[in-house]
Parts: sequence; structure tokens; C-alpha cells
Amino acid sequence: VIDHPKYQESKRIAIFLSMPDEVQTEEIIKDIFKQGKECFIPRYKPQSNHMDMLKLSSAEDISALALTSWNILQPSDDDTAREEALAGGGLDLIFMPGLGFDKKGNRLGRGKGYYDTYLERCMKHPCGKPYTIALAFREQICESVPVTENDVPIDEILYEDC
Repeated sequence: VIDHPKYQESKRIAIFLSMPDEVQTEEIIKDIFKQGKECFIPRYKPQSNHMDMLKLSSAEDISALALTSWNILQPSDDDTAREEALAGGGLDLIFMPGLGFDKKGNRLGRGKGYYDTYLERCMKHPCGKPYTIALAFREQICESVPVTENDVPIDEILYEDC
């Protein structure tokens, strides 16, 4: 991941804080800060499909985040001091999780449409849609995954030996 040309050229990167069954992102997050890039993480709004990408100040900043009912660490709702990526300079790159992927760039998420809705908002931002890379295990690559007209294809899927 850290040798990927899109990662190398990106300055503003959004990445998920991995759950136990996802590709672990902790080392990537540490490298984002080591390289002097800006790091943004998701904050999901329950009972909706709204998500923001909020800026982390350091890799250690993660330990101060609240745990949601889904066991996801994220900034709390009353944390208003953090920059939201689209309120600033947009994003260059988004690393995305998922349950399944196909080689046409289709992604099966957890069913709420958070990333698809966020990418739609990105497309309306002056900086445009960031490059999207899904981080996956080889076992998550399928012949095809079900999609709807609201699903936004991802640009690339990275997995072992891809």
C-alpha cells in the first residue's frame, strides 16, 4: 500500500479504522503521519447513511476516540473542532473497507450506503472525486457482487498477490 503511486502522490487521505475482520490499517495510518500527509477517518451518523471524514491530529489521537455501538472507533458527535475533509481541501485518496468485491470495481459494503453517499458528495466538491482503493483479502474477491444504481464503483482493489 505505502509503495502505491496514488498513495505516494496523495496529500489528503481518508482511511477506515479497521475492525478485527478487516485488513488492518494501523501501520498505514502511522505511515500517513510519518510522511507528513493529512489523515481523515469516518464518523458515521446512526439512523442515516450520512458519514463525514474528520481529520486526525496524530496516530495516537485514535486512542482518545469513542467506541460506537458497532464497535467502531470514531470522533464523538460533540467533537466539533476537527476539520471535515469536504469543508476544507477535499480528499486525494480514500481507502475503503468492504465485505466483498468484484474485479469490475463493485463493492459490497455493510448495507447502509455510507461510502456511496459520501462519494456522491465528493463529486459535487470543487476538488472532485478522490481516487478510491479498497483494501481486501483475496477471499473477498468474487465473480460478481450485487449492485444498485446508487453504488459508486471503486477505482482499484488491493489484495495479496493482486
